[in-house]
Amino acid sequence: MLEEKWPVLGRHERAAEWLRIWTDLGRARRTIDAYARGLSEYLEMCERVGVEPLTASRAHVAAYVRELTNRPSRRGSNVVSIDSGAGLANATLQQRLVPVRLFYDFLIEEGVRSANPVGRGWYTPGRRFGGHQRGLVPRLHKLPWIPSEQQWLDVLAVARAEPVRNRVMLALAYDAALRREELCSLRADDLDPAHRTVRIRAETTKNRMERVVPYSAATGVLLSEYLAHRATLSRARGPLFLSESRRNRAQPLTLWTWSKVIRRIAVTAKVPQFSTHSTRHLCLTDLARMGWELHAIATFAGHRSTESTMRYIHLSGRDLVDKLATGMEHIHSWHVAMLAENTAAEASQRQATGA
Repeated sequence: MLEEKWPVLGRHERAAEWLRIWTDLGRARRTIDAYARGLSEYLEMCERVGVEPLTASRAHVAAYVRELTNRPSRRGSNVVSIDSGAGLANATLQQRLVPVRLFYDFLIEEGVRSANPVGRGWYTPGRRFGGHQRGLVPRLHKLPWIPSEQQWLDVLAVARAEPVRNRVMLALAYDAALRREELCSLRADDLDPAHRTVRIRAETTKNRMERVVPYSAATGVLLSEYLAHRATLSRARGPLFLSESRRNRAQPLTLWTWSKVIRRIAVTAKVPQFSTHSTRHLCLTDLARMGWELHAIATFAGHRSTESTMRYIHLSGRDLVDKLATGMEHIHSWHVAMLAENTAAEASQRQATGA
């Protein structure tokens, strides 16, 4: 129950009702949790200052924003960017305001309020005056960080000492430009080793759009080794990546465990900016550098087309395999080949010993 995790929701009937509606509509659990967390923080602020949330004004919401921007960073000394030492990042501020804005939209629809104190920014093309209104918090559009060639080499050098599971996960994350949840949610039957493709199921994606993407031959070598190792843990054709800890042995690997693995590799490699999403950004940048057409990259990444709004642009997995084999031979495969070197060396050693 959401009220058990965030007790403040139990004290505000309308807020709990709104979240139950979203839950009944089948929204993803992580989305519901994010909405519950953001709205709970706002409701707690209202209680501290003695404001009734149902009648709060824009000034009260602005006070909430000021509180978020001045909040001490939970990272403490573990700061990874210049603006991360205090307050919340711009993207996090936007995330915190989304549930508050949607909650007030709900109150307007229910006839409880006549206006939304959060408001939305808007722009009307062609109108020089009166055609633009800023949102409550200006939205910053930053380019994603990607590692340099040397930083990527440093990460790979550290990753080569990792168990085969971690190496194949890192290779797949780059090869197929996978998000963290897409990677950790892979099942054994999502793989097609004969064509070196992997199916990303719609329910695991950010925008619920299924796609088929290829992986390189080097990653295929790692996958073969990992599948043989996985059979010693479980022969069930369930989740592909399994935990090997004593407490959760043979259980599905969690998002948080994978994040800890990547964080450990990044710190050891002295590339603290490197995260579970960096491989995706690097892969898509490499595709663009090699001259892939925009619609092909969008399909590969599972992006929604900004040009046609609700349209999705599709390419078959086979077409993407051909492009990978011809256009990315010197860059894409090289970036993960180092991860498979240990496997090839170990195989040669076993053959020599057997001889």
